Amino acid sequence: MSRFALVKAVLGPILRLMFRPRVEGAENIPGTGPVILAGNHLTFIDSMILPLVCGSRQVFFIGKDEYVTGKGIKGRLMAWFFTGCGMIPVDRDGGHGGVAALMTGRRVLEDGHMFGIYPEGTRSPDGRLYRGRTGIARLTLMTGAPVVPFAMIGTDKIQPNGAGMPRPSKVTVRFGAPMEFSRYDGMDRDRYVLRAVTDSVMTEVMRLGGQEYVDMYATKAKAA
Repeated sequence: MSRFALVKAVLGPILRLMFRPRVEGAENIPGTGPVILAGNHLTFIDSMILPLVCGSRQVFFIGKDEYVTGKGIKGRLMAWFFTGCGMIPVDRDGGHGGVAALMTGRRVLEDGHMFGIYPEGTRSPDGRLYRGRTGIARLTLMTGAPVVPFAMIGTDKIQPNGAGMPRPSKVTVRFGAPMEFSRYDGMDRDRYVLRAVTDSVMTEVMRLGGQEYVDMYATKAKAA
Protein backbone atom coordinates (compact mmCIF):
# COMPACT_ATOMS: atom_id res chain seq x y z
CA MET A 1 0.00 0.00 0.00
CA SER A 2 1.36 3.43 -0.94
CA ARG A 3 1.74 6.08 1.74
CA PHE A 4 -1.05 8.09 0.05
CA ALA A 5 -3.40 5.10 0.20
CA LEU A 6 -2.46 4.49 3.83
CA VAL A 7 -3.07 8.12 4.85
CA LYS A 8 -6.38 8.07 3.04
CA ALA A 9 -7.42 4.75 4.58
CA VAL A 10 -6.55 5.87 8.11
CA LEU A 11 -7.72 9.48 8.07
CA GLY A 12 -10.34 9.40 5.32
CA PRO A 13 -13.15 7.98 7.49
CA ILE A 14 -12.37 10.48 10.28
CA LEU A 15 -12.40 13.45 7.92
CA ARG A 16 -15.57 12.25 6.23
CA LEU A 17 -17.29 11.89 9.60
CA MET A 18 -16.21 15.36 10.72
CA PHE A 19 -16.82 17.29 7.52
CA ARG A 20 -19.34 15.15 5.59
CA PRO A 21 -18.07 16.41 2.24
CA ARG A 22 -20.60 16.56 -0.57
CA VAL A 23 -18.94 16.23 -3.96
CA GLU A 24 -20.49 17.58 -7.15
CA GLY A 25 -19.06 17.14 -10.63
CA ALA A 26 -16.42 14.54 -9.75
CA GLU A 27 -17.03 13.01 -13.19
CA ASN A 28 -15.31 16.09 -14.64
CA ILE A 29 -11.93 14.89 -13.33
CA PRO A 30 -10.21 12.90 -16.11
CA GLY A 31 -9.30 9.37 -15.06
CA THR A 32 -5.79 9.54 -16.50
CA GLY A 33 -3.25 12.02 -17.75
CA PRO A 34 -2.05 15.41 -16.51
CA VAL A 35 -4.71 17.60 -14.90
CA ILE A 36 -4.57 20.95 -13.13
CA LEU A 37 -7.12 21.40 -10.34
CA ALA A 38 -7.57 25.13 -9.75
CA GLY A 39 -9.82 26.53 -7.05
CA ASN A 40 -10.49 28.98 -4.27
CA HIS A 41 -8.66 28.86 -0.96
CA LEU A 42 -10.60 29.61 2.22
CA THR A 43 -8.67 27.81 4.93
CA PHE A 44 -5.82 25.40 5.71
CA ILE A 45 -8.31 22.50 5.70
CA ASP A 46 -8.83 22.85 1.93
CA SER A 47 -5.64 20.90 1.23
CA MET A 48 -6.85 18.04 3.41
CA ILE A 49 -10.32 17.91 1.88
CA LEU A 50 -9.25 18.05 -1.77
CA PRO A 51 -7.22 14.79 -1.85
CA LEU A 52 -10.08 13.07 -0.03
CA VAL A 53 -12.66 13.77 -2.74
CA CYS A 54 -10.67 13.01 -5.90
CA GLY A 55 -11.23 9.27 -5.96
CA SER A 56 -8.22 7.03 -6.44
CA ARG A 57 -6.09 9.67 -8.15
CA GLN A 58 -3.55 11.44 -5.98
CA VAL A 59 -3.34 15.22 -6.02
CA PHE A 60 0.09 16.82 -5.69
CA PHE A 61 0.36 20.39 -4.47
CA ILE A 62 2.89 22.91 -3.22
CA GLY A 63 3.22 23.54 0.50
CA LYS A 64 5.48 25.53 2.81
CA ASP A 65 8.66 23.66 3.63
CA GLU A 66 8.15 24.50 7.30
CA TYR A 67 5.44 21.83 7.40
CA VAL A 68 8.05 19.09 6.95
CA THR A 69 11.05 20.50 8.80
CA GLY A 70 9.73 20.31 12.35
CA LYS A 71 11.73 18.56 15.07
CA GLY A 72 10.86 15.63 17.27
CA ILE A 73 8.02 13.13 16.97
CA LYS A 74 5.45 15.80 16.12
CA GLY A 75 7.64 17.15 13.33
CA ARG A 76 8.19 13.70 11.85
CA LEU A 77 4.48 12.89 12.01
CA MET A 78 3.59 16.15 10.27
CA ALA A 79 6.16 15.51 7.55
CA TRP A 80 4.85 11.96 7.05
CA PHE A 81 1.26 13.17 6.85
CA PHE A 82 1.75 16.12 4.51
CA THR A 83 4.08 14.39 2.07
CA GLY A 84 1.82 11.35 2.17
CA CYS A 85 -1.10 13.55 1.14
CA GLY A 86 0.85 14.74 -1.89
CA MET A 87 2.41 17.93 -0.61
CA ILE A 88 5.71 18.90 -2.23
CA PRO A 89 7.64 21.26 0.08
CA VAL A 90 9.03 24.42 -1.51
CA ASP A 91 10.63 27.45 0.09
CA ARG A 92 8.14 29.96 -1.28
CA ASP A 93 9.58 32.82 0.75
CA GLY A 94 12.90 32.72 -1.03
CA GLY A 95 13.78 34.97 -3.94
CA HIS A 96 13.03 32.23 -6.47
CA GLY A 97 10.08 30.66 -4.64
CA GLY A 98 7.59 31.41 -7.41
CA VAL A 99 9.81 29.93 -10.11
CA ALA A 100 10.48 26.81 -7.99
CA ALA A 101 6.75 26.28 -7.45
CA LEU A 102 6.04 26.68 -11.17
CA MET A 103 8.77 24.26 -12.22
CA THR A 104 7.63 21.74 -9.60
CA GLY A 105 4.10 21.88 -10.97
CA ARG A 106 5.41 21.45 -14.48
CA ARG A 107 7.34 18.30 -13.52
CA VAL A 108 4.27 16.81 -11.82
CA LEU A 109 2.14 17.41 -14.90
CA GLU A 110 4.75 16.16 -17.34
CA ASP A 111 4.81 12.92 -15.33
CA GLY A 112 1.07 12.57 -16.00
CA HIS A 113 -0.22 13.41 -12.51
CA MET A 114 -2.77 15.82 -11.05
CA PHE A 115 -1.54 19.11 -9.67
CA GLY A 116 -3.66 21.22 -7.33
CA ILE A 117 -3.23 24.98 -7.25
CA TYR A 118 -4.89 27.96 -5.60
CA PRO A 119 -4.49 30.79 -8.15
CA GLU A 120 -5.15 33.44 -5.48
CA GLY A 121 -1.73 32.51 -4.07
CA THR A 122 -2.88 32.61 -0.44
CA ARG A 123 -5.99 32.10 1.66
CA SER A 124 -8.78 34.60 1.26
CA PRO A 125 -8.75 37.05 4.18
CA ASP A 126 -12.52 37.53 4.21
CA GLY A 127 -14.25 34.75 2.27
CA ARG A 128 -14.31 36.63 -1.03
CA LEU A 129 -12.58 35.46 -4.21
CA TYR A 130 -9.52 37.47 -5.18
CA ARG A 131 -7.65 38.03 -8.42
CA GLY A 132 -5.72 35.03 -9.67
CA ARG A 133 -2.00 35.02 -10.32
CA THR A 134 -0.92 33.97 -13.79
CA GLY A 135 1.13 30.92 -12.77
CA ILE A 136 -1.95 28.79 -13.47
CA ALA A 137 -2.01 30.09 -17.07
CA ARG A 138 1.69 29.42 -17.60
CA LEU A 139 1.29 25.86 -16.34
CA THR A 140 -1.56 24.95 -18.66
CA LEU A 141 0.07 26.61 -21.68
CA MET A 142 3.50 25.04 -21.04
CA THR A 143 2.17 21.52 -20.49
CA GLY A 144 -1.12 21.38 -22.41
CA ALA A 145 -2.81 19.98 -19.29
CA PRO A 146 -6.53 20.79 -18.98
CA VAL A 147 -7.70 22.88 -16.05
CA VAL A 148 -10.54 21.53 -13.91
CA PRO A 149 -11.90 24.43 -11.82
CA PHE A 150 -13.29 23.71 -8.39
CA ALA A 151 -14.88 25.56 -5.50
CA MET A 152 -14.62 24.81 -1.80
CA ILE A 153 -17.84 25.78 -0.08
CA GLY A 154 -18.12 25.91 3.70
CA THR A 155 -14.55 25.10 4.69
CA ASP A 156 -14.21 28.59 6.20
CA LYS A 157 -16.81 27.52 8.80
CA ILE A 158 -14.58 24.63 9.88
CA GLN A 159 -11.65 26.78 10.90
CA PRO A 160 -12.54 30.50 10.83
CA ASN A 161 -9.48 32.63 10.07
CA GLY A 162 -7.35 29.49 10.29
CA ALA A 163 -7.34 29.64 14.09
CA GLY A 164 -8.13 26.99 16.68
CA MET A 165 -9.05 23.35 16.26
CA PRO A 166 -11.23 22.40 13.28
CA ARG A 167 -14.88 21.92 14.18
CA PRO A 168 -17.32 19.53 12.50
CA SER A 169 -19.26 21.11 9.66
CA LYS A 170 -20.69 20.19 6.26
CA VAL A 171 -18.65 21.17 3.22
CA THR A 172 -19.22 20.96 -0.51
CA VAL A 173 -16.59 20.57 -3.21
CA ARG A 174 -17.89 21.42 -6.68
CA PHE A 175 -15.89 20.59 -9.83
CA GLY A 176 -16.52 22.24 -13.17
CA ALA A 177 -15.98 20.98 -16.71
CA PRO A 178 -12.37 20.75 -17.91
CA MET A 179 -11.04 23.88 -19.62
CA GLU A 180 -8.40 23.68 -22.35
CA PHE A 181 -6.46 26.50 -23.93
CA SER A 182 -4.73 24.93 -26.92
CA ARG A 183 -5.72 27.97 -29.00
CA TYR A 184 -2.96 29.82 -27.14
CA ASP A 185 -0.18 27.32 -27.88
CA GLY A 186 3.24 28.99 -27.87
CA MET A 187 1.98 32.12 -26.13
CA ASP A 188 2.95 31.28 -22.54
CA ARG A 189 5.07 34.47 -22.32
CA ASP A 190 2.38 36.84 -23.58
CA ARG A 191 1.18 38.69 -20.48
CA TYR A 192 -2.16 39.57 -22.04
CA VAL A 193 -2.85 35.94 -22.88
CA LEU A 194 -1.73 34.84 -19.41
CA ARG A 195 -4.11 37.32 -17.80
CA ALA A 196 -7.00 36.31 -20.09
CA VAL A 197 -6.52 32.60 -19.32
CA THR A 198 -6.23 33.24 -15.59
CA ASP A 199 -9.32 35.44 -15.51
CA SER A 200 -11.37 32.86 -17.40
CA VAL A 201 -10.42 30.20 -14.84
CA MET A 202 -11.26 32.52 -11.93
CA THR A 203 -14.60 33.41 -13.52
CA GLU A 204 -15.50 29.73 -13.55
CA VAL A 205 -14.35 29.26 -9.94
CA MET A 206 -16.54 32.23 -8.99
CA ARG A 207 -19.51 30.71 -10.82
CA LEU A 208 -19.04 27.37 -9.08
CA GLY A 209 -18.70 28.79 -5.57
CA GLY A 210 -20.89 31.88 -5.73
CA GLN A 211 -18.29 34.07 -4.03
CA GLU A 212 -18.08 37.79 -4.44
CA TYR A 213 -15.13 38.63 -6.70
CA VAL A 214 -12.54 41.28 -5.83
CA ASP A 215 -10.24 42.49 -8.61
CA MET A 216 -7.27 42.76 -6.26
CA TYR A 217 -4.57 40.35 -5.13
CA ALA A 218 -5.33 38.76 -1.76
CA THR A 219 -1.82 39.56 -0.51
CA LYS A 220 -2.49 43.26 -1.10
CA ALA A 221 -5.79 43.03 0.75
CA LYS A 222 -4.07 41.36 3.71
CA ALA A 223 -1.41 44.05 3.80
CA ALA A 224 -3.94 46.91 3.77
